[in-house]
Amino acid sequence: MAPLPDGISYGQWSLVYNSLSFGIAGMGSATIFFWLQLPNVNKSYRTALIITGLVTAIATYHYVRIFNSWVDAFTVGNSKGGDYQVAISGAPFNDAYRYVDWLLTVPLLLIELILVMKLPKDETVKLSTNLGLAAAAMICLGYPGEIQDASLVRWLWWALSMIPFCYIVITLVGGLGEATDKQPEAVRGLVTYARFLTVVSWLTYPFVYIVKSIGLAGNTATTYEQVGYSIADFVAKAVFGVLIWAIAAGKSAEEEKQGLVA
Repeated sequence: MAPLPDGISYGQWSLVYNSLSFGIAGMGSATIFFWLQLPNVNKSYRTALIITGLVTAIATYHYVRIFNSWVDAFTVGNSKGGDYQVAISGAPFNDAYRYVDWLLTVPLLLIELILVMKLPKDETVKLSTNLGLAAAAMICLGYPGEIQDASLVRWLWWALSMIPFCYIVITLVGGLGEATDKQPEAVRGLVTYARFLTVVSWLTYPFVYIVKSIGLAGNTATTYEQVGYSIADFVAKAVFGVLIWAIAAGKSAEEEKQGLVA
């Protein structure tokens, strides 16, 4: 893990503090919601919804650990009612929790989308395997650059991690188009939104990653990085999960309606 920079202001410290706190609350409440909705969807979609809740549960745990690590890494106080001062405590800030989280959750995010689409078994296995492995490779290639301050090294690992990233994006945008067209009309739009929300939210990560490579450094870069990743995580996991639930609920209602008609 890279050392923390000196000079973080109380405003910057608070912004990261509140972003991480929001991540805990957002992911935790999403987990409860998804798992409470399990009885309201058909059995064939429950695995997707269980995985959706598992993703946000894992994220909740890691956000608690990142939050605690951030708090422990600094001492915050004031003297005689003056402005609050922030100083490095000497304890390490372990944001490697993010990469552990992504290694576990990013492949699951793609798998839950494939499962809720209810594709043929062989296609489900193929897509889940290929996208899951590509996602894991992307995370593993990104981490070595994340812990480096040298701009050239960060760009090298960024470029390598973008290879599986581009494969995933191309598959989501183009490769699943035909499968989306076969979805019930009631949820076809939601499946499209879920695919493109994944692409848009994931595009945030490579831009946040290169913050330290485009001239920003020190406390400003650290603040942007932590806040940017927190927002991207919430959209990619909790908001995306709501779409997965909506697709599962919509397809369940459609299947029950057809069953009643039959």
